[in-house]
Amino acid sequence: MSTSSERQSPERQVVEVEGRRLSLSHLDRILFAASGHTKAQILRYYAAVAPAMLPHARGRAASFVRAPEGTGGESWVAKTPPNGSPRWVPRVPVRHKDGVAEQVMIDSMAALIAMVNLGAYEVHVPQWTAEAGPDGHDRLVLDLDPGPGADLVVCCRVAQRLRQLLADDGLTAHPVVSGAKGLHLYAPVEAASGRATGHYAKRLATAMMNEHPGLVVVSMTKAERRGKVLIDWSQNASAKTTAAPYTVRLLPDRPGVAAPVTWEEVAACADPGDLAFTPEEVLDRLDAHGDPLAALAGNDTRAPLP
Repeated sequence: MSTSSERQSPERQVVEVEGRRLSLSHLDRILFAASGHTKAQILRYYAAVAPAMLPHARGRAASFVRAPEGTGGESWVAKTPPNGSPRWVPRVPVRHKDGVAEQVMIDSMAALIAMVNLGAYEVHVPQWTAEAGPDGHDRLVLDLDPGPGADLVVCCRVAQRLRQLLADDGLTAHPVVSGAKGLHLYAPVEAASGRATGHYAKRLATAMMNEHPGLVVVSMTKAERRGKVLIDWSQNASAKTTAAPYTVRLLPDRPGVAAPVTWEEVAACADPGDLAFTPEEVLDRLDAHGDPLAALAGNDTRAPLP
């Protein structure tokens, strides 16, 4: 991302990203009051993380959590392109229950920076690509969400057993901390419908609950979740999305990150803080070790649903 010499100020810069000119605004705006992270810092993070993030988001109809004023202001989920989106940012028509709407695809660093500049700080994507369509899911996802009295450490223990169950069915699990409270498990699969992936995910979650009824729940009912981990299998539905790997999460006090981790780190987790990373720490991890999630975007561990 190169900076033009035209019309520069602390609050606004014209930059060139992959041949696209972007006018970045409100760069000094503090987005996270407690940590002091500014919009400029979040933009720099996304520019640096883009080579690792894009393979996991490219070709998928993106939705966003927008918070132009930061976490102290209004935030909302946006599926349609934000006002002011450049026309060169790729779009794809997606059918929803109330009709067809255009959604953005994050296919380049330039598109990613353009969306973040418009306050779209969280990126969420489905488990299917626009090319394959909703009947061509290429990833299975299990969202492990701790209820009151449980935490990320408990999620890690549940994830280790789920890894074994998936392996028994020929699937390879890849862990990603959600950047909020829980953990996402992804498994690359051969093309399957949302109904098929959801049915399998529900069956797997139910088997885990039957095996550990005091630890796991599959119901969204809050009263049933105390002290347990919800295995949310429903995010495999074609209409659902999950926080994209490497996206920033808009926590009240600081930026979280949906950060890929290793199974060794999952096994060693003794405190939720062990697997909570700042954007800067995520970039340091990438520089030191590369992307532990790289295999998810390839075909080496892809397998059919059982």
